[in-house]
Amino acid sequence: MTPLVTPLASAAAWSGHDTRLIVAALAGIAVIVLLITKLRTHPFLALALGSGVLGLVAGMAPEKLIDSFSAGLGSTVAGVGVLIALGAMLGKLLADSGGAEEIVDGILRRSGDRALPWAMTLIAVLIGLPMFFEIGLVLLIPVILLVARRSGRPLLLIAVPALAGLSVLHGLVPPHPGPLVAIDTLKADLGLTLGLGLLVAIPTVIVSGPLFARFAARWVRPAPPERLEREQTPEPEEREHPRPGFGVTVATILLPVVLMLGRAVAEIVLPEGHAVRTVFEVLGTPLIALLIGVIVAMFTLGRAAGFGRARISSAIADSLPPIAGILLIVGAGGGFKQTLVDSGVGKVIGEAAQGANVPVLVLGWLIAVGIRLATGSATVATISAAGIAAPLAAGLSPAHVALLVLAIGAGSLFFSHVNDAGFWLVKEYLGMSVGETVKSWSIMEAIVSVVSFCCVLLLGLLL
Repeated sequence: MTPLVTPLASAAAWSGHDTRLIVAALAGIAVIVLLITKLRTHPFLALALGSGVLGLVAGMAPEKLIDSFSAGLGSTVAGVGVLIALGAMLGKLLADSGGAEEIVDGILRRSGDRALPWAMTLIAVLIGLPMFFEIGLVLLIPVILLVARRSGRPLLLIAVPALAGLSVLHGLVPPHPGPLVAIDTLKADLGLTLGLGLLVAIPTVIVSGPLFARFAARWVRPAPPERLEREQTPEPEEREHPRPGFGVTVATILLPVVLMLGRAVAEIVLPEGHAVRTVFEVLGTPLIALLIGVIVAMFTLGRAAGFGRARISSAIADSLPPIAGILLIVGAGGGFKQTLVDSGVGKVIGEAAQGANVPVLVLGWLIAVGIRLATGSATVATISAAGIAAPLAAGLSPAHVALLVLAIGAGSLFFSHVNDAGFWLVKEYLGMSVGETVKSWSIMEAIVSVVSFCCVLLLGLLL
């Protein structure tokens, strides 16, 4: 078993050059935090400028600094950007075809009044697999309000499970941007990380969703804004087109996940060179799995909804502009990571792991927590923490590298507050005050982070 504890050398043993590199890293991170929190600068520009400060303070030549940042940006977009784009296409087809509404209606038809919080959790998990948090939230808000009104149950008893499901998947499970970038940076196995991420997600969603919702519903009883209160999911006869069936919709969403998990299982149970293993290794490659998912969705979702070629093409094209900002942030994060490596900071961090005992998973989680609290962005926290922790992953087993990805993802979700756009999105949609949002949403995010991290530590002891 690869040890989970990595030693950390004393600062006294560092040379003057090493100290300069550590100061450079802290200066780069400080610039990123200051630009995002105080000056409200877009994270792409903040990461680019922070990389520049890091490189210059570390003594990099300007041309070398530019080459490093450009190389990191290009390789990250090439490796991760295409996967994010394919995930957005799948999510758009799911939304436009009415497949998301079919999942909602299908699950609600099968659940009783007492099971509604659990049903909302399942809905959020299924819809959240291919969709980004903000898109899933916008899609689910009318459903949350409608279900709460019709059932007479407290709003947060319905809303918190859905929010927990969306948040956990956003932080821990590919193809969401944060986990994908961490996997790419730490050179983790995607299928293994996906499987362990889903394993961690199950108890985390249960505790932070339906169970915590019972307390949140007692602490906070918000009155939703009237304009949102009137929104409803349209009745079937009001639709312009038919909806795809429940079973085929769920199967389409899960297809890329099954292919990627199938590859991980095949690599464990079948010998190298086996024909079946080779097939799964190809089909389970993230790019191929998501591409297959999108192509299948064109028929099972698009065609089933009566879409022609032009409508399907339009839906796919419309999925790309909203993720442009995400791709830029992810790319800049890759540039920041490469600057850390080429400036020598990465090597210093690796060599610093030689003295006092510090658990690697704890270190990754704490770094992500600090950046999350400072910047408010889960994606920026994941990207930055993964870049800093990358040298620590070199001596870990594949399973522990995957767990380090999840530890960083867990830390990136810790205690969303007023510097997080998601905080204000939830506040406005559910009609809560700042204090009420802290007592419900912020605490829920802290529970998500701590519970998922505890699950990661437990798996680290078992693997």
